Amino acid sequence: MFTSINPATGATGDSFQELAPEEIELALQRAQDAYRSWRTTPLQKRTQLLWAIADKWEADKPHLAQVAVREMGKTLKSAVAEVEKCIAGFRHYAEHGPRYLEPVDVETAAGHAAARWLPMGPVLAIMPWNFPYWQAVRFIAPTIMAGNVALLKHASSVQGCGQLMQQLVSAAGAPDGLFQNLPIKSDMVSDLIADQRVVAVTLTGSEGAGAKVAQAAGRALKKVVLELGGSDPLIVMPSADLEKAAKTAVTARVQNAGQSCICAKRMIVHQDVYDAFLERFAAGMQAVRVGDPMEDGVEMGPLSSIEQRDTVLEQVERARAAGATLLVGAEKIERDGAWMTPGVLVDIDPESNVAKEEIFGPVAAVYKARDIDHAIELANDVPYGLGSAVWTKDDAEIERFARDIEAGMTAVNSLLASTPEAPFGGVKLSGHGRELGPWGLHEFMNLKAVMFAAEGERTGPKAAD
Repeated sequence: MFTSINPATGATGDSFQELAPEEIELALQRAQDAYRSWRTTPLQKRTQLLWAIADKWEADKPHLAQVAVREMGKTLKSAVAEVEKCIAGFRHYAEHGPRYLEPVDVETAAGHAAARWLPMGPVLAIMPWNFPYWQAVRFIAPTIMAGNVALLKHASSVQGCGQLMQQLVSAAGAPDGLFQNLPIKSDMVSDLIADQRVVAVTLTGSEGAGAKVAQAAGRALKKVVLELGGSDPLIVMPSADLEKAAKTAVTARVQNAGQSCICAKRMIVHQDVYDAFLERFAAGMQAVRVGDPMEDGVEMGPLSSIEQRDTVLEQVERARAAGATLLVGAEKIERDGAWMTPGVLVDIDPESNVAKEEIFGPVAAVYKARDIDHAIELANDVPYGLGSAVWTKDDAEIERFARDIEAGMTAVNSLLASTPEAPFGGVKLSGHGRELGPWGLHEFMNLKAVMFAAEGERTGPKAAD
């Protein structure tokens, strides 16, 4: 049994029955049956379904947002924005999917070939709680467009979101089994990956979970895409607009209560503007309005759970024990739920254990860089490589950062955010493979070469003499 807990109040919410083994078997059979017909469904009908799903989500936007607020604590404003991004994602693949799937002619020495994108079968996704809709939709939309079918193992704390997604996809006219939310525990995942009906797997989560899923996929010789942790740098150089940089840095650390893989967690600031930036940034973090996530004007709600909040506070204490200074905040708020204030750490030893970790909460680490070389060195001196952001007006510096920061994404003078059009993913312990755009659509497709002989050549057996 899965039971949701409202992190803003600690109150118990809805409960969801875990699937029994025989129900999992039925779900797999439904997925396989759906694939047999969906794989040959014309692209026009696939796009029509995606448009219809987007319309259903648009009509149910307030309800979708409220469920996310109750289950994981994000502000209502950010929940609505997340639903709107999902709607844009469905519509993006509806509009551009057919073009992404166009075959490509290739000339060969023996004639010519056509490279075609073909579906593969049921794909399993293991998704987290922090963006309960968007994390899933950026898998669901391209999976449907590709002609595959989707199986979602969602986080136990957001089963209401998973159930609601399935209901809306079904209500839009999806065939039975095309998308199923599977309320199962993590110990069932390896068996699902091993099942011959599941052709590939994607996971967004911790590096520990990613390693387990990759091992299971490797044993079964199946394709896997992993989007794991991140400890993204935000680099500020002397030419930067400090007001905008500091304001964006605050947003990065407190949106979704700091529980975002790609929002900057380490502020790396050139020594010439370090003091001026830090003053603005610390004041901004102190001024963040923390409160009821359903209330207008609130900038940060609770963390997703008391356990998650306590993990962040424990990381702060370990950083202090290793010599770091807590400049502001990072204090537990004494009320029911998973509450804390935003915090800023300085004087951190880059070689300390906590400096190498991801702090998945509203606490920033601020470092001083001597020059651009030192800034890049600090940026790369962690085992992760998901996102990054740079603030500078110098074109040469922008090119240097784009080339030398070890990350899958770099934002220039802006907040890093995912978008349906651009590739999303990382390197190093942040995983491999890409989501979104044509790249995400193609990850779980068979790129098939169809070879044609040169015109006039005989391709069959020679006639008898």
